[in-house]
Amino acid sequence: MEFKVEKNEQYALIELKETALTQENHTDLENIVRQLFREGYGNIIIEFNQIIELDGHGISVIRKANKICLNELGLLIIVTKNDEIIDQLDAAKIEELTVMPTVQEAIDAVYLNELENDFQSDEDDEYDHGEYSEGGSDDDY
Repeated sequence: MEFKVEKNEQYALIELKETALTQENHTDLENIVRQLFREGYGNIIIEFNQIIELDGHGISVIRKANKICLNELGLLIIVTKNDEIIDQLDAAKIEELTVMPTVQEAIDAVYLNELENDFQSDEDDEYDHGEYSEGGSDDDY
């Protein structure tokens, strides 16, 4: 499988230089994604701009990668404008899969997701430290 990987602090971008993601090459993408997870990437963008053929094996790899990204509070984003591919992904009903028309929109979605996670983490920390507790201690009465 021909591809290019660009790594950033927040995400990894895989640019597929193939026209198909099928039984013949799906394990290559699976291995690439696995390696990125081992390196600590929870946000992965896969550019599908040249993909015109997608079968069940390709969808299975996307489903697995998406599940791992979600478990890491990250995103798997598929970048494509191909309506047939988008329809196939919709029909596969992959939980919370993000599909974007451009790489720039995918990058923006990663940063937005990171901000939301940071904000949620800060809220959780405030509750953990009792900053929002009501009432007083037994000594106050």
